[in-house]
Amino acid sequence: MITHRGVVNYLDWCRHAYGLEAGGGSVVHSPIGFDLTVTSLYGPLVSGGCVHLLEEEAGVEGLAAALVGSEEEYAVVKLTPAHLEALKELIGGAERVRARRLVIGGEALYGREVKWWQERAPGLRLINEYGPTETVVGCSVYEVRGGEEMEGGVPIGRGVGNTRLYVVDAGMQVVAVGVEGELYVGGAGVGRGYLRDAARTAESYVPDPFSGEGGERLYRTG
Repeated sequence: MITHRGVVNYLDWCRHAYGLEAGGGSVVHSPIGFDLTVTSLYGPLVSGGCVHLLEEEAGVEGLAAALVGSEEEYAVVKLTPAHLEALKELIGGAERVRARRLVIGGEALYGREVKWWQERAPGLRLINEYGPTETVVGCSVYEVRGGEEMEGGVPIGRGVGNTRLYVVDAGMQVVAVGVEGELYVGGAGVGRGYLRDAARTAESYVPDPFSGEGGERLYRTG
């Protein structure tokens, strides 16, 4: 159960962070029920922009055609690492990719998956957006800089607006830098829980000992 407050908080951050207020819109290629779609559908619309809706059966081939054949340049295109790999094969030797930013989420992102894009489209901004659905689409981002060599996984970066991230031990104490722990998410995006599943809600949404305010909760990512 996601709150209206949480979605509004994400979209307000998103339209500034991804330059949607400057125009350019987006292309919607993922199903309406997929939380990834929130960024590319509502982001431009609340910023006064336009969206290009692809037929669902168009698949990744339709997305590739939009990225190289569009007359406009999209401000942001939201996709998964799997899309990224498929597009690499489909776009191939295209003269240019008509997007300012690729925001990548939904799965873990690795350096080898962004290397080709760094070399092929050096002006294209590549942003890793991490976020469980339980915390509204994205709760942290990391932008891969041009020329930055990535080995292994791409970091998930820092929290988006009004979001707090904590890495804690089994006793709910924040661990030192470099020490492994479990990631908890706090702030405006934390959902209310799971519909008609009190036991799962109690396990995943726990009292927030760091907020200083009663009633705040953290989402335990696992």
